[in-house]
Amino acid sequence: MSDERVPWLRFFATAAKGTEVALRDELREKRFRKVRADRGGVHFEGPIEEGYRACIELSIAVRVLLLLTEMDAPSGEALYEGVREVDFGPFLHPRLTLAVRASCKDSRLTHTQFIAQKTKDAIVDQLRDRLGARPSVDLEDPDVVLSVHLVRDRASLYVDLSGESLHRRGYRTHVEEAPLKETLAAAILRLSGWDRKSPLLDPMCGSGTIAIEAALLAHDVAPGLLRPRHGFERWASHDAGAARRTAELRDAARARIRKEGPLVMGSDVSATALETARRNARATGMNVRFLKRDVRDIEPLRPPGFVVTNPPYGERLEGGPELYEGMAEAFTTRMRWHTVVILAGTPAILRAMRMRPAKEITVFNGPIECRLLTYSMQGD
Repeated sequence: MSDERVPWLRFFATAAKGTEVALRDELREKRFRKVRADRGGVHFEGPIEEGYRACIELSIAVRVLLLLTEMDAPSGEALYEGVREVDFGPFLHPRLTLAVRASCKDSRLTHTQFIAQKTKDAIVDQLRDRLGARPSVDLEDPDVVLSVHLVRDRASLYVDLSGESLHRRGYRTHVEEAPLKETLAAAILRLSGWDRKSPLLDPMCGSGTIAIEAALLAHDVAPGLLRPRHGFERWASHDAGAARRTAELRDAARARIRKEGPLVMGSDVSATALETARRNARATGMNVRFLKRDVRDIEPLRPPGFVVTNPPYGERLEGGPELYEGMAEAFTTRMRWHTVVILAGTPAILRAMRMRPAKEITVFNGPIECRLLTYSMQGD
């Protein structure tokens, strides 16, 4: 069926602050259409199957949202009436559960709980009037999640295709303290300039997220293949035909997996962290080599490649000047001809490096403002 004969929909893939450009580039690489970066994520368009495909294939997106409607909402009554005009039959019936999330900025409606309540009331009232019964609210594990964003009295209503956040790949059953989210790790790898062919090392790997995400990228493993299902598979409209199309998308993604890939390694001083990393890597089927080694004893890759790492820092874990000074000396003296990329959550890391980075990008690790520092280490 041609695109002209199917509904053309508008989607928004969310991303960690500062990684929107990386997500935009990923969408373009994977041939999504009408791609446009925005604050907090990236817009794209296409038939509903493109939303399914985004959930399966994207490594950087945190959520994939489908725009249902936009409306003026200067009051609770206007919001309620605008939401009631949407047909929620494709998503909900009385046996399913829902949750509504809300955000607002520069609007007359200022209370997110009130906005969410009005939106929920409009949805369940519509379904009760049409079907004689209403779905229940479940804030823990809802079948359908809707999001309403209100900016300058203009509301946008979305339904979430993802279900759980897409950073929850399903492989990380064991974690160390303050792990890096998988989606942010994938964004860092893309922003690092790594070509997915050169060898790569994370010398402070913790539970192994950067190294595992690197292996998945190098082998072109769609991260959604690691999840048992996505939110859209719980919708009322996800019938046998939709299930068949979803299976075809998964089969196509599996067919693209590459058997061969570069050397990907992780190292850490903690034996417990390394055992966690190995278990997580085994859950993906990826061949990642993990070694017990202090970052100050780092050894060069052969041939030279990329060092990508997320050192411990104040809000996350205890770092300190001694660690940063030793790390900087090891990178500058032992890793000549390598590209070194550091997610720095404290200015102390930049000071310890004592050299100007070739590139510096601001990204957010949750609420923590970080600098992604890229250094091109020169030889003698």
